[in-house]
Amino acid sequence: MGCSCQDEQNLLDEKNGLLNNVITAYKGQAGSLVAVLQDAQGIYGYLPQSVMRLVGKELGIKPAKIYGVATFYTQFRLAPVGKYLIMLCQGTACHVNGAERIQTAICQELKIKPGETTDDGFFTLDTVACLGCCSLAPVMMVNGQAYGPLTPDGAVKIIKNVYQKEMQSGGEVQ
Repeated sequence: MGCSCQDEQNLLDEKNGLLNNVITAYKGQAGSLVAVLQDAQGIYGYLPQSVMRLVGKELGIKPAKIYGVATFYTQFRLAPVGKYLIMLCQGTACHVNGAERIQTAICQELKIKPGETTDDGFFTLDTVACLGCCSLAPVMMVNGQAYGPLTPDGAVKIIKNVYQKEMQSGGEVQ
C-alpha cells in the first residue's frame, strides 16, 4: 500500500521546509557546513544531490567542496539506506575474532556486498572501523542495537529474526 502522489508531494514539501529552516539557522556562520549536512541527512535519510546543490547555493559554497566534505566523512550517505542498517565492525578485536566470516555469511544471506541495499529495501550492510564494543567481538549493530559475540550462523539468525518480525507486522519499506 503506497502513498498517493499528493501525500508524497506533501512529505517532500515538509522536508524542504525543514531544510530551509536549517539553512536559515546556519547562514553566515563560518564552519557550519558539516552541521548543515548532518541536519539535512537527518531530514532526508541521506544527502541527495539536489539537497547538496541547494545547500551550496544558499550558503555560497562551491559544489565541489560540499561533495568533498560529504564523501570524506563516513557518516554521510549519498544514497538511501535500507530500513535496517547493519553496521559490521572491522576493528582489530572483531577482525581477529572472525569478522570476515561474519561478513561473508551476511553477504551470502542478503545477496549484497558491503555498501549495498537489498532489493526489497529492508537491509543495508556497511562495514565500519570500530563500533566501540570490543568486549562483544565480533559485533554488529542493526539500527543501533549491538549484537555479539557473533558467529556466522548467529549473525544470519539475527537478520532472519528481524526480517520475520518485519513481515509479521506487515512491514513495508517507506
